[in-house]
Amino acid sequence: MINTERVIEILKEADVLLNGHFLLTSGRHSNQYMQCAQILQYPEFTAEISKGLAEEFKNDKIDMVVGPAMGGVIIAYEMARQLGVKNLFAEREYGEMTLRRGFKIPKGARVLIAEDVITTGGSVKEVMEVVESQGGEVVGVSVLVDRSNGTIDFGTKLRAALTIEVISYEPENCPICKEGKLDVVKPGSRKIK
Repeated sequence: MINTERVIEILKEADVLLNGHFLLTSGRHSNQYMQCAQILQYPEFTAEISKGLAEEFKNDKIDMVVGPAMGGVIIAYEMARQLGVKNLFAEREYGEMTLRRGFKIPKGARVLIAEDVITTGGSVKEVMEVVESQGGEVVGVSVLVDRSNGTIDFGTKLRAALTIEVISYEPENCPICKEGKLDVVKPGSRKIK
């Protein structure tokens, strides 16, 4: 198991935490953004954090790990490597999360979902639906950073390398917008409609 102090040290060293005015994937605004992709530039950090997270699932008889594209692709791969199991990723096609590229989940497969960051858990919930629609069983969710401060309940085991609260606001209630000093920036990989 990885300790919180070490995770924070890695986040600082990889320049993960950004300050400003951000549009989150959820559509909410925040003065902070965790750019976890920065960690994934460093295979040694990714492996170290994944090894600690994999320890949390080593007795759960995981058959495969699935991550949502883009943020979950690398972390899912590394979690699968650490657990010695198969790895897949789900991606959007026509706005819907799906398995493509010939990926299939066997009926009854015990699946761990791995993601880089959760705020509302939307992408993870979509991947859970994909897994269940193919007859797989979601037995856990693993994330690098849980920005909900532990408030999300996926109905299954959830483990995060770091659990924090990044304050966010509905756009109409955003105090940063009301100040009018900083333009909102969308730093993530998914485009908001």
